[in-house]
Amino acid sequence: MFIDKVKITVKAGNGGNGAVAFHREKYVAAGGPDGGDGGKGGNIVLRVNDNLSTLMDFRYKRKYAAALGQDGQGARCSGKRGEDLVIQVPRGTVVRDAATNEIIKDMSDDADFILCKGGRGGWGNKHFATPTRQVPRFAKAGLPGEEHEVVLELKLLADVGLVGFPNVGKSTLLSVTSNARPKIANYHFTTLYPNLGVIYVDEGVSFVMADIPGIIEGAAEGAGLGHDFLRHIDRCRLLVHIVDVSGSEDRDPIEDFEKINAELRDYSPELAERPMIVAANKCDLIPEGSDNLERLRAYVTERGYPFYEISAATTQGTKQLMRVIAGRLRELPPVTVYEPEYVKPLAEAGEADALSIEHMDDLWVVSGKWMQQLIADINFADYESRMYFDRQLRKSGLFDRLEEMGIEDGDTVSIYDFEFEYER
Repeated sequence: MFIDKVKITVKAGNGGNGAVAFHREKYVAAGGPDGGDGGKGGNIVLRVNDNLSTLMDFRYKRKYAAALGQDGQGARCSGKRGEDLVIQVPRGTVVRDAATNEIIKDMSDDADFILCKGGRGGWGNKHFATPTRQVPRFAKAGLPGEEHEVVLELKLLADVGLVGFPNVGKSTLLSVTSNARPKIANYHFTTLYPNLGVIYVDEGVSFVMADIPGIIEGAAEGAGLGHDFLRHIDRCRLLVHIVDVSGSEDRDPIEDFEKINAELRDYSPELAERPMIVAANKCDLIPEGSDNLERLRAYVTERGYPFYEISAATTQGTKQLMRVIAGRLRELPPVTVYEPEYVKPLAEAGEADALSIEHMDDLWVVSGKWMQQLIADINFADYESRMYFDRQLRKSGLFDRLEEMGIEDGDTVSIYDFEFEYER
């Protein structure tokens, strides 16, 4: 079964918790704290697999979670990092945010993409030892991993897209010009899903052609099969419009030509402006006295489209058409790769009263759910990010609450794996 659009939920692993431990060894007095840090949670990683052609693997499994980071241990042993979960997708898969439909990543290159980052591991109590705090009996919890609901949408990476009504000969043309073997029969909707074929024109000259299921009138509004698969010609650099001129189904080729173009315009005005070649198929079956071919030729050439006569079943004119297509592709820009649109919103502060504040000597340990989310989004190496963090803490009323509890200048405020010296 051909599946080309799915919604999945992915969650990176949580970071491991830091350990509370003390060094105990014979003949070693006052060994001190030696609790190790928790390990980082595993990432969710997307990877292109050229052996996949559909999103079928996601039909029955919709939730993916990476491994958790292990907790720290004594003897300053850090917890093991959680293994990344690698999710393989077909080349050409577009990853969108499920809530906004914005593009997060177009998986069209060979680079792995980290969709969700694992949570940082918590500090062990070894980090909190000072000359005045020699027996810290606390450690930090690990941060949660990122979680995201995304839509995976496969848009085939093809140079050329074959469009036209059902049963006009698109699959036959693909079969006689490539090694693809689509199902071919004399009834509508023989092609139930897109087929790809590589066309070898000459040494070093080839291109990928996609046979899209037949489009019918009303496809852009959801009629027929064409609606589901119109997305697969979004990337195509060139469209080849196949028109049946034999009149075998009592259809008028000019009406067919205009109806398909109207559906393309309704689906995407930009797609309707894509370069197009018109191929009149089944020329060997034109009945005597029919003027379908000449009428279509005059109509198409008047509108500036290149026009070619072929018979896919007998291969008449197909080699010449493939050479023309290859020459036209040399003049066109490469296949479209979509730029990311999605910008992850930064977490914002909640209420300071929702936070837990522990006071130990000159150390103030702050923790809480919204603080976990906020600090996970902050890059402390970046000045603007640090200023955003400071503004959110002031907005929450955390500093006012600390002052009410008696914090003094020079005291240390510890928030997960970040510490700063408090100054009014």
